[in-house]
Amino acid sequence: MADDGKTQSATVWPMPKFYFKVMWGKNEMAFQEVSGLDVQSEEIKYRSGNSPIFSVVKMPGMKKYSNITMKKGVFKGDNKFWDWLDKIKLNTIERISVTISLLDEKGKDTMIWELSNAWPTKITSTDLKSEGNEVAIETIEIVHEGLTIKNA
Repeated sequence: MADDGKTQSATVWPMPKFYFKVMWGKNEMAFQEVSGLDVQSEEIKYRSGNSPIFSVVKMPGMKKYSNITMKKGVFKGDNKFWDWLDKIKLNTIERISVTISLLDEKGKDTMIWELSNAWPTKITSTDLKSEGNEVAIETIEIVHEGLTIKNA
């Protein structure tokens, strides 16, 4: 008899990545794609001059976070990205918290990435093609000062 999946454990299969939401402060925004959820610990190399081992010792250093890239469709009258970027004035910008949540089939958070003090560093408008057959997509790249990962 074939398995109909009713008794299957939720931990057997990895989560699909196509159902997610993004919260910018208290506002939910719809995106087609989110990338750059990376963190890296830089290495510090050290060797004392009297060390009998002829190699360096490697220690963990400062954390380094990648910029987050988000892509969404262009909608008439939607200038949220540009309005936020226009707030950059002489080294000041409105910084917000951004929360990216991977959702289960019921729309509940399963994995959450929280970005602190995020602000826009680059916006790329859509390309235009007279013979194109695609949706207009714009891209925003944001920087942040910390990435926290939580499981719901």
